[in-house]
Amino acid sequence: MVEQPSERVGLGLSELWKNFIEVFFEFAMIYKSEDECPKHTVPYFNRQQLKAMGFYPNSEERRMPGRRTWHQVALIKAMIFFYSTCYAVFESLDDIVELGRDLAFIIAAFFIIFKLIYFLLYADKVDEVIDGLEECYRWERKGPAAAGVRSEKRLHFLYNIGMQSIWVIFMVVFIILLISTPLLTQQDLPFHASYPFHLHDPSSHPTTHILIYLSQCFDIVYFLVWLVSTEGMSVAIYSQLTAALSVLCVEFRHLQQVCNGDEDLLRREITRLVRFHQKIISLVDRCNEVFHAPLIMQMIVNFLLVSLSVFEAMMARHDPKVAGQFIVLMILALGHLSMWSKFGDMMSQESLEVAEAAYAAYDPNVGSKGSHKDIRLVILRSQEPLIMRASPFPAFNMINYMAILNQCYGILTLLLNTME
Repeated sequence: MVEQPSERVGLGLSELWKNFIEVFFEFAMIYKSEDECPKHTVPYFNRQQLKAMGFYPNSEERRMPGRRTWHQVALIKAMIFFYSTCYAVFESLDDIVELGRDLAFIIAAFFIIFKLIYFLLYADKVDEVIDGLEECYRWERKGPAAAGVRSEKRLHFLYNIGMQSIWVIFMVVFIILLISTPLLTQQDLPFHASYPFHLHDPSSHPTTHILIYLSQCFDIVYFLVWLVSTEGMSVAIYSQLTAALSVLCVEFRHLQQVCNGDEDLLRREITRLVRFHQKIISLVDRCNEVFHAPLIMQMIVNFLLVSLSVFEAMMARHDPKVAGQFIVLMILALGHLSMWSKFGDMMSQESLEVAEAAYAAYDPNVGSKGSHKDIRLVILRSQEPLIMRASPFPAFNMINYMAILNQCYGILTLLLNTME
C-alpha cells in the first residue's frame, strides 16, 4: 500500500520526537538497572536532540530538503526579536526595573544569536569532537576492569543527565512565567518590544499584536529549549572527557590483573592505554580550540546576567511577579555557570588521578624497560592538569566561579549604594 503524504509527515514527526526524548528514556533505564551501560555518550544524545529540532547545521543536515531554508528562517526570526527588543529600550529609560528587564533579555537574545551563528560555522568541527568521544567511549576491552568501566560510564551519564534535567525544569518554569506575563500583568507582550508603525499596540493593531504575541511565544519555547540542548551538549563534551579519564584510571588499576605476568600482553596493553591517554589530551586541546569563542561569550554573558538579575530582583522586590522572573533568571545563569565550572573542575581533578593510577600499574619486576618508560611518560604528562579554558580568561573551575560571584556581589553593592 502506498503511504499517504500526511502519514509520512506524521511518521517523521514521531521519529523526531522519539529522538528528542530518547536520552530521558535512556536515563530511566540506566537508573533502574545497575548492570546497564548507556549506548552512546551524552553529547551524542544531545546532538540527536538538536537534529530533531531542525537546527544542527552540519554538512549532512544542510543537504536535507528544506533544512537550509529553516536555518535562515530561524536566524532571521532571532534577529527580528533582538532588534525589536533593542528598539524598545528607548521606551524604558525612565523605569530602572523595566530597563533592567529589557537589558537582561537583550543579552540573552544576543547570546542565542551568537550560538546560532556559531553552529552555522562550526557544526562540522563539533561533529569531529563528538565522533572522537564516541571512539573513546568504545576504547576499553573486556576483562577484569569491565565492571569498573561500566560503573564509571553509568555514573557520569546519570550525573550529567540529572544536571541537565534540573536545568530543564527551571527553564520550563521560566518559559511559563514569560508566556503568562501578559495574562498576569499589564504588559502587552511576553517581552517588551517595539515595531514600526506601532504594530505591537493592541489598541491600534489587534491582529498584528496577536501575531507578534504568538511569534514571541514560539521564539521563547523554541530558542530556549534549543539553548538548553546546545549548552547541555557543550558541557557534556567536557564531562565525557572526564568519564574517559575515569575509565583510563580503572584500566590502569586493573592492568597487572589483566596481564597476570604476561610481558607481551602487558606491553600491548600499556601501548594501548598510552594512546588512549594521548587521544584524550588531544581531544581536550581540540575542545578548547573549537569552543574558544563560546567559552569566552559564556563567561561574559553569565557575569552580566547574574549581576543584572540580582540587582533587578532587589529593585523589584515589592512586585513578586517581576522579581520572580529575575530570581529564576538568576538561578538559570548561576546554574549555567556552575555547571561549566563544576565539570571543568572534575576534568582537571580526574586528569591528575591518572598519574596515581599509572603508578599503581607500575611493577619493576614485570615488563620491559620500554613499558616502564611508557608508564613514566603517562605519569609525567598527568602532573599538569587538563583544564577547560579560553585564553585570556581563567580556567572554568569552582575557584574562579566563586571569584566571579564575589565580583557580582561587589557590583550589586555598588549599584545599590549608588541608587540610595
